[in-house]
Amino acid sequence: MANLNPGLLRALRQAARDAAKEDVTFFVNSGWRSPKYQNQLLQEAVTNYGSAKEAARWVATPETSPHVSGDAADIGPPKAAAWLSEHGARYGLCQIYRNEPWHYELRPKASASGCPPMYADPTQDPRVR
Repeated sequence: MANLNPGLLRALRQAARDAAKEDVTFFVNSGWRSPKYQNQLLQEAVTNYGSAKEAARWVATPETSPHVSGDAADIGPPKAAAWLSEHGARYGLCQIYRNEPWHYELRPKASASGCPPMYADPTQDPRVR
């Protein structure tokens, strides 16, 4: 979990400890990514989905990806992502994209006011346009 935003890392660790009390184990399947690796994922998505437009629904560019900046983590397995979806706001951890139930980012105000509405997918997120 090198290069993750320190606040995000603290929140993930606390959530993992609390989830373990309920016999839910979760892992960071993907945290910080180098720009080179993010670009590789994007190119693979273009090949897989057939176009850059469709790939953008799943993979951001290296310039816009919150993974490259250390501000996002993909959580697994699905049971853990479901637990975090239910309990994450108390840690400031929010699912950002409706189509990516594994993708979480730190939203510190969420512990008081709840997570913000989700974007349908990354193409709706003004930060990654």
